[in-house]
Amino acid sequence: MRIKKGDDVVVRVGKWAGTRGEVIRALPAEGKVEVAGANIAKRHLKQTGQTMQAGIVDKFVPLPVASVSLWCKKCDGPTRAGMKVAEDGTKTRICRKCGADL
Repeated sequence: MRIKKGDDVVVRVGKWAGTRGEVIRALPAEGKVEVAGANIAKRHLKQTGQTMQAGIVDKFVPLPVASVSLWCKKCDGPTRAGMKVAEDGTKTRICRKCGADL
């Protein structure tokens, strides 16, 4: 999975198609990501104890990683990620369209 926490992505399919946001949490074992501002569900909570307040809370639901694309700031559009190996052996992710670092 080449999408990581903090990446800028755009949702490609479903109800939230076209929504851009930052990856809040990546779940590589499940193949899912949580995107800020997309796939939000309402959760009704009951008060438990003195500290927690009852009410309706917005909850981010994970999206399949296949439903989102990385957003290249240089191209200003969705792109696929490629890998570039430097001479010292370090790997960096690059944009497949323009070759800029992601």
